[in-house]
Amino acid sequence: MNQEAAKFSVHRAACYLLCLIAWVGVVAPAGAVTLETCIRTALETNPDIQAGAARIEAARAMISKAQSAYYPRLYLSGAYSITNNPPQAFMMDLNQRNLDMRDPDFDPNDPDATDNLRLTVGAQYRLYNGGVNTLNTRMAKEEKFAKEFQLAAVQNELIHQVTRGYYSVLQAQAFVGVQQESVQSLEESLRVATARFNAGSVVKTDVLNLEVKLAQAKEDRILARNGVQLAIASLNTVIGKDLIPLDGIPAPSPQFLRGNPIHLDYQAVEDRPEMKAAEKMSSMYEQAYEKASRQTYPTVNAFGSYDMDSGDAETYEDSYMMGVLAKWEFFDGHQRASQIASAKAAWQAARKDEKKVYNQLRLDLYQAFLKANEAWQRLQVTQKSVDSAIEALRITGEQYKEGAAEITVLLTAQVGLTAQKTRQIAAHYDYLIALSNFERARGDAVKKFNP
Repeated sequence: MNQEAAKFSVHRAACYLLCLIAWVGVVAPAGAVTLETCIRTALETNPDIQAGAARIEAARAMISKAQSAYYPRLYLSGAYSITNNPPQAFMMDLNQRNLDMRDPDFDPNDPDATDNLRLTVGAQYRLYNGGVNTLNTRMAKEEKFAKEFQLAAVQNELIHQVTRGYYSVLQAQAFVGVQQESVQSLEESLRVATARFNAGSVVKTDVLNLEVKLAQAKEDRILARNGVQLAIASLNTVIGKDLIPLDGIPAPSPQFLRGNPIHLDYQAVEDRPEMKAAEKMSSMYEQAYEKASRQTYPTVNAFGSYDMDSGDAETYEDSYMMGVLAKWEFFDGHQRASQIASAKAAWQAARKDEKKVYNQLRLDLYQAFLKANEAWQRLQVTQKSVDSAIEALRITGEQYKEGAAEITVLLTAQVGLTAQKTRQIAAHYDYLIALSNFERARGDAVKKFNP
C-alpha cells in the first residue's frame, strides 16, 4: 500500500468512527466538564428553575393557609374608653358591677363621664360551611401539584437546551478542525503549485488562485473559532453560570451506535409534565366550580369570649358570653348565581385547554420523531459523500502533481471535501441534538435526573 492509499484508509476510518458515535452521549476525558455536569449544574443554578421552586414553596404555603380553616380563631384584645353617652355609660357601670340606681345622684339621662378598661379573650370556630374548607384545601393541593409538574416541564426543556448547547460547542469545535484541515491541505497544494511554478510547469495564476483560496480558508477558520466562543457563551447562559471555560470542551471519546434507537409511542404524551400540569389545573378549576356552588349553603359558627372590665385599672369584674350563630343568605341579587356560572365556564375552558395541550404535545412528539429520523438518514448519506470527496481530492491531487489536472479542478475537490466534512459534522451533532429533542418530547429527559 502506497503512502497516499494509506492516508485515504486513515481518513475513511476516521469518518466511519465519527458516524458511529453513540446517541446516548459522549465520554469526556478525565477532569473535563461532562454533559451530565452541565445538566446538573443548570438544574441548580438556572433562574427559571429557581423561580419554579419558589412558586412551589408559595403553593405549599397556600395549602397551610387553606388547612388553617380547620382550627379555631383565638384572640386577645384590650380597649380603654370614656364617655358620657347615657346608654354606654350605663353599660360600663353595669359591667363593672358598679351601678347603684338607689344613689340619690343617679341620673341615667345625665351621667358623669365614665371610663372603662376592658380585657378580652375570645374564640371563634366555624362548625359548618358546606364543605368549602375541604374544597379550598383540595384546590391548594392541586395547584401545588400543577406547579411541581410545571417545574418538571421547565427542567425537561432545560435539559434539552443544555444538551443542545453542549453538542453545539462540540460541533463548533469540530468545524474549526475541518477548517484547520482545509488550511493545511491548501498550504500543501500551494507548496506544490509554487514548486511547479518555479520549475516552469504551471502559470502564475495557479499560485495566485491557491493563495486567494488559502486566505478564504483562514478567514473561515477565524469565523469558526468565533463560533466556538459564541456557542460557549450561549451554553453558559443556559446553565446560569460560567461553567464552560473559554478554551472549550476536550474532544470526547467515541462510543458506537448500532442503529437508530427511536420508535414512536403516543402513550408518552400522557406522561409529559405539561400534560400532568394541565390535568391538575383542570381539576383545580373543577374544585373551584364546586366551591362556588356550595356558597349557597348555610354557615354555622361557634363563638365565645371572656371579658374583664375595670373603672380604675385595679379592680376587675369578669363576664363571659358564648353561643352559636347560624346564617343562610337566601337572596343576594343573583351574585352567587353569577359566580357559579363564571366558575363553571372557567372549568369548561380549562378542560378544553387540557385537550389543546394534549394535541400540541402529540404534534410535538411526532415532529421530534420525524426530525430524529431525518437526521439519522442524513448521517448515512453524508458518510458516503465524505468518502467520495476524500477519494476525489486524493486522485485530483495526484493528477495535479503530474500536470494532468487543472488548478480549478483541484480547488473544486478541496472545497467539496471541506463542504462534505462540514455537512457530516453538522449531521452527526444534529442527530444527537434531535435525539435529545425526542427525549424531551417524550418527557424522558427529566426522568433521568429526577427519577
